[in-house]
Amino acid sequence: MGTMKKKLTVLIFDATGTPVRQAAIPRLLLPVAAALGLALTFGLYWGISDYCRLKAKTRDAFQTQANLRLQEEMVAQQRDQLAAFAQKIDTLGKQLANLREFENKIRIIANLDPNDDGESMFGVGGSDPDDLDAESIIEIDYHEMVRDMHAQFNEISGHATVQQDSFASIFNQLEGKRNLLAATPSIRPVKGWITSRFGHRKSPFTGRREFHRGLDIATRHGSEIIAPADGIVTYSAKKGLMGNMVTIEHGFGMTTRYGHISKLLKKKGERIKRGEVIALVGNTGRSTGPHLHYEVRINGVNVNPMNYFLN
Repeated sequence: MGTMKKKLTVLIFDATGTPVRQAAIPRLLLPVAAALGLALTFGLYWGISDYCRLKAKTRDAFQTQANLRLQEEMVAQQRDQLAAFAQKIDTLGKQLANLREFENKIRIIANLDPNDDGESMFGVGGSDPDDLDAESIIEIDYHEMVRDMHAQFNEISGHATVQQDSFASIFNQLEGKRNLLAATPSIRPVKGWITSRFGHRKSPFTGRREFHRGLDIATRHGSEIIAPADGIVTYSAKKGLMGNMVTIEHGFGMTTRYGHISKLLKKKGERIKRGEVIALVGNTGRSTGPHLHYEVRINGVNVNPMNYFLN
């Protein structure tokens, strides 16, 4: 390589060392080329660095998204578990409340002392499953909610123990009242739809307010009417507006009456058992259609038959 005043001469040799080409390069071009080379090197370095950082951020973003999906799945599972648990608590509470109502009905029928323990299931229940959404579970500690539900479950379990003891007490009392239970009208005399209940109503004939002393149970003509308890037939004939009527004396001051019958199957003085067919549903007397008028009397006073149905 030779030199000139303002230029540099560059010689290019072949493999044998013989010059094959020369070129003159301005001397000022060298620093420019060096600067360009340096700039290109730094630019390439920063480009590679940015690429690596972007790749790392993208990888972190994908990982974050995967973690978020996993968290959403866990929240969904927790929500389903809490909703199922809450539903079980509510179901148990309702079942126990029904048992308590059933117990009270048994005590009325068997003339037992009322349960005055002060316990009540109507204030016990789990969380509403519809209120258990994902956001609430994220905001509220999951374990705290589970602890609260377990506390509710334990409370229901305590009520169940009390209820079990109460039923045991009832059983012991009923042992000495078998005759009373056999004489208590505790089953429906006929299957059908209750069209008029016990109590005040508007008369379908006069339109005036009157006191209905029993239940009207609508069903098909000729349906079998069964005795709701043991007893003796004390009346079996026509009875004015009641049409064909049957009266059964059950003992212990309890009497039942059946009106608008189409066919009488038992005669006065016959002894009958609970579940035995005594007559057929009809439309005799003052009636708007086939149905049974059913009354329960205690010591001559009409009472609501609904209080005595166990089925």
